[in-house]
Amino acid sequence: MSRKTSKKRPAKKKVKVVEEEVETGEETPSLFSPSSLIRLLFRPKVLLVLAVSVTGLFFFQKVKQQIPDLSQREEYQIETKELSLQPAPPHYVPIDIVDQVIKRSELPARVSLLDQGLVLKIADAFQKHPWVQKVISVRKTNTVEVEILFRKPAAMVELKQGLFPVDNAGVLLPPEDFSVSDARRFPIITGVSSIPAGPAGTSWGDTTVTGAAQLAEALGPHWKELDIVSIEAPPRVAADVTLDDLIYRLITTGGSEIVWGRSPKSQRRGELRVDQKIGKLEKYYRDYGGFDRPHGPYEIDIRHWQEISRRPLKQQSNQRTLMRR
Repeated sequence: MSRKTSKKRPAKKKVKVVEEEVETGEETPSLFSPSSLIRLLFRPKVLLVLAVSVTGLFFFQKVKQQIPDLSQREEYQIETKELSLQPAPPHYVPIDIVDQVIKRSELPARVSLLDQGLVLKIADAFQKHPWVQKVISVRKTNTVEVEILFRKPAAMVELKQGLFPVDNAGVLLPPEDFSVSDARRFPIITGVSSIPAGPAGTSWGDTTVTGAAQLAEALGPHWKELDIVSIEAPPRVAADVTLDDLIYRLITTGGSEIVWGRSPKSQRRGELRVDQKIGKLEKYYRDYGGFDRPHGPYEIDIRHWQEISRRPLKQQSNQRTLMRR
């Protein structure tokens, strides 16, 4: 048998492909270079999009000019005197406050609901009124609804020129909006040596007035039942005085002076809370039938933690009597 001889074919050599970067010496243009932008801009698709956009804008302006101005049509206009206030103003706010706002801000008699700036105009007009603490929202429906937080009178500051109403933050309210009988319903703040720093709607600008107004608000529900007639503000001895520096007194109908202490919003440590002080006043009133009995008027100090001290005022006595709570 002949034996077949197989010849082995020589193995093919693997050819390594080596990619070599060929340096041409030319710099690759930046994407934002003028030449790149020109090539990018002058592509057919880009030119088509630009042409359609310009044409659309042109025809939109033409069509817009042909559309009638609906803002001047009767059904889209309302009278400003019919603006709706939410909630209804409290009893102490003038009933014609909308008319006052229109007059002060020179709002037109009629406005269009399609006016894009109407909401801001109305909010700005109401915010400038001295009775308005904050405009919460203005909503356009078939009319315009304005939600307002009104200022609340807290006390009357007594000056030789008369009585000046303030809210619980010491902001001056319009004095002309209060009758004599109205003014008597509020606590009187005495001992104030300053005058209002600005017109109604601005802060009085005196820390002693601010603290007294805060105290008047805290005592509001208990004012009449405790026979208190006024809050005596301490003299302002320095321009940089703070609420922590001021000690207030309450004056009763019989002339007794109750040393209350600092403003309810004072941060001084060790000061009794408002409810603790009012509780001491109510207990004293129940136990003795008033702050001027039996041989008052007295100076009554309620600032102590455990007891109340008092001394007669008429005899100018320095002898104090301590009473446990």
